[in-house]
Amino acid sequence: MSQNTVTINVANKSLKIACPVGEESALLAAAHELTVRFNKINENTAASYSSEQSMMMTALNLSYDLLIAKNTAEKEKLALQSKIELLQSTIEQALSTVEIEKP
Repeated sequence: MSQNTVTINVANKSLKIACPVGEESALLAAAHELTVRFNKINENTAASYSSEQSMMMTALNLSYDLLIAKNTAEKEKLALQSKIELLQSTIEQALSTVEIEKP
């Protein structure tokens, strides 16, 4: 897959990032989200935080959100699997009942 170089701005710093063709808008959206969260942390914390500390806090918050989303997705997947198994069982029972009742 070919790559493009995309220039993003994160926390008032410009970075050139290699990005797969077609994924540029997702990378720009991710950079925007990172900047928004970074700015929010800077607004809500003591001015004594360095830029590196603020970025670390931002990364930690994003990692936490990712873990929560993964856990939620896994729970939803298990619930759907359970429902599918119940439906399969119900269908199998219905089909076996129909086969038994055939003359």
